[in-house]
Amino acid sequence: MGLLLPDSISPVVGSFLIFASFFTSALTAALGLGGGAALIAIMANLMPIAALVPVHGAVQIGSNAGRAIVQIRHVDWAILAWFSAGAIAGAAIGGSIAVELPAPVLRLGIGLFILWMLWGKVPRFHEAPKRVIAATGFIATALSMFFGAAGPIGGAVLSKLGLSRHGFVATQAVTALTMHVLKIITFGLLGFAFAPWLGLITAMIASGFLGTLFGSRLLTSMKDETFRKGFKLVMTVLALNLLWRAVLEMAGG
Repeated sequence: MGLLLPDSISPVVGSFLIFASFFTSALTAALGLGGGAALIAIMANLMPIAALVPVHGAVQIGSNAGRAIVQIRHVDWAILAWFSAGAIAGAAIGGSIAVELPAPVLRLGIGLFILWMLWGKVPRFHEAPKRVIAATGFIATALSMFFGAAGPIGGAVLSKLGLSRHGFVATQAVTALTMHVLKIITFGLLGFAFAPWLGLITAMIASGFLGTLFGSRLLTSMKDETFRKGFKLVMTVLALNLLWRAVLEMAGG
């Protein structure tokens, strides 16, 4: 295990992150919950903050690529083109700011963003012309450079574009994939060294794939409502812990 990991990650933590990738992918596959947000909340409590968003983005490429490939024939390519145009600018601007922020500020922002996704309301759109997706690509990608998981923002707009159920799932997968690809390209250009993390990233992608395959089988024994309440509670605790750590770091600094 030690050969897979960078020096800053112990074998125990690395094993837990690999299992977390499996478990959060199973959540998404079985219940449609925010596996990406759950994973970044766990990772933010266990690994160096500077590596958090780049590594999370690389792992999410694996999970979104699978869904995108399976549903590729249902993708709305015009929406993807508009989204990508905005996403390129969002990645460039968001990334240049994110690398300059101190760790406590990023930790604080991620904690608050997770609490907003859990307890706040994602903006609702009564109607959204396709060109609105360019602004959505910009905003969602810029935010993802700081917080890692901004999927609910894109989903809120996509849901108002009149797509079929398959079209929505497929187009959401390719827009999310585009966002994460741009993210790791941007962080790479800004100097983040992915090489020491490749072993862990590969293992987390593999375990996430297995979690997707077995998710429904793993979670059918629990009632959805019971699980959702427990999930929300655990995520809230993780987010509050991030806020507490950020406050302590700021006070100590």
